[in-house]
Amino acid sequence: MVFWIVIAVMTGAAALALLWPLARRDAAPDGHAGDIAVYKDQLAEVERDRDRGLIGGAEAEAARIEISRRLIAADAAGRGATAARPSRTRQRAAALAVLVAIPALGLGVYGFVGSPSLPDQPLEARLEASPDTLSLDELVARVEAMLAKNPQDGRAWEVLAPIYLRAGRADDAVQAYGNALRILGSTARRESDYGEAVTVAASNVVTADARKAFERAVALQPDDARAGYYLGLAKEQDGDKQGALADWTALLARAPAASQTAAFLRREIARVGGAPAPDTAGGPSAEEVAAAQQMTPEDRARMVRGMVEGLAERLKSGGGSLEDWSKLVRAYSVLGDKDKAATAVVDGRKALSASPDALKTFNDLVKGLGLEG
Repeated sequence: MVFWIVIAVMTGAAALALLWPLARRDAAPDGHAGDIAVYKDQLAEVERDRDRGLIGGAEAEAARIEISRRLIAADAAGRGATAARPSRTRQRAAALAVLVAIPALGLGVYGFVGSPSLPDQPLEARLEASPDTLSLDELVARVEAMLAKNPQDGRAWEVLAPIYLRAGRADDAVQAYGNALRILGSTARRESDYGEAVTVAASNVVTADARKAFERAVALQPDDARAGYYLGLAKEQDGDKQGALADWTALLARAPAASQTAAFLRREIARVGGAPAPDTAGGPSAEEVAAAQQMTPEDRARMVRGMVEGLAERLKSGGGSLEDWSKLVRAYSVLGDKDKAATAVVDGRKALSASPDALKTFNDLVKGLGLEG
């Protein structure tokens, strides 16, 4: 019903726009009639002045002739304008055509391209449909409608926040993540989510508010790679590139070598000016992996141990980076070789002693593995 009311109002507005010029043209006053009345008054005034002796007979006659000439010209012009003006009958016909043609044309076009047989589809009914049939905008509208009724639904805020962020609505994402934190409580992931949204909303600048959120995330979960990355980015933005490199190198040492996180960290380290070890540093080649698949468990274990020993020999002779020493210590720890792990810890501390940040990160790794050295 509302649809047809809107259509009727729009049709009436279009018809009025076309009828208005016709109505104005019909009601326009005739300017020549005013001129004729003025000239007639002037003729009478000339006669009165002559009777009172204010002007002579010859002057009065000359004035009367001039005024009469103007009067005749004005009368002729007025008759021509009247003849040129459309008749009232034609105006009424044009108005009737407008009133009939516009609705008829509109209904004809709607009947051809529209769907008058379809039932109404109000937004509320569509939002109650299965989520699989809804568009992203309709899903967002559904969650927003739920939150309007129950703003304390923390899970709904948590679901809505990343959608806002992907849609470019960073400020809305900050508010949604903040509500989820307030209602559901602090976790490392929620703190990192909130900090990331604040950073995106600030054009990728790690603000003080975002930094505090990332620090809370790391306090709750020391190996939170996302929070660790943004804290390193905050150092870079503050001018401390070495601090950023140390943080990101430590994260790289803990990340799986073939993961997207490791690849991203390598790019960031290279961007800032660092030189991380390549993806295959200390790892097997494609041929070695293929050969290992054909080995017995015992042979495979011997191959892995040989690779670890090869890495250890290379580090003894070449110094090595934080990532290399971290790999070696973790490898010995996984193999259960505590003595060699302890020796690697001592050697690694010596090799990294010139870099306090790298040494601190290395000691944190040692502590996390429960090793003494």
